[in-house]
Amino acid sequence: MIAAFGLGAMIAWGGAVAALTPEPACAPGIVDIRGDFGSVRLKVDLALTPQEQARGLMFRESMPRFSGMLFVYPRESQVSFWMRNTLIPLDMIFVGADGRIVDVHENAVPLDETPIPSAAPALAVLEVNGGLTETLGIDVGDALRSSALPQDNAAWPCD
Repeated sequence: MIAAFGLGAMIAWGGAVAALTPEPACAPGIVDIRGDFGSVRLKVDLALTPQEQARGLMFRESMPRFSGMLFVYPRESQVSFWMRNTLIPLDMIFVGADGRIVDVHENAVPLDETPIPSAAPALAVLEVNGGLTETLGIDVGDALRSSALPQDNAAWPCD
């Protein structure tokens, strides 16, 4: 269950409740996702340059539960990721130009160099801790919003 309260949010699962730091909608470093499960707010690092994208989450030994990294590309295209030098399992959420999730790859294996392609063209990819998409119920068709994404055709635009 996920419930939003004003600018902040409380997240409850398995008897635990986590309060998220209040941030305005579409603040830099914030990604919101909504779907049949409700909505969730994540703190993200942005990977916008080729250098940031090449490094990604390599060599990190851990990542806070409701955090991730958002990779944004200049144009929508077929993208593929791998787990070279990545030490933690990750879920990869592939996002179309309108902010809708077009594919989800769960629990990518650390250090595996097998390519993980998107099932459809993507403008962005959100990497989160492995298992988070299943725990929350994030799925294809859900909407993601971020100030780093184009707003002109957004399924869930920034306010």
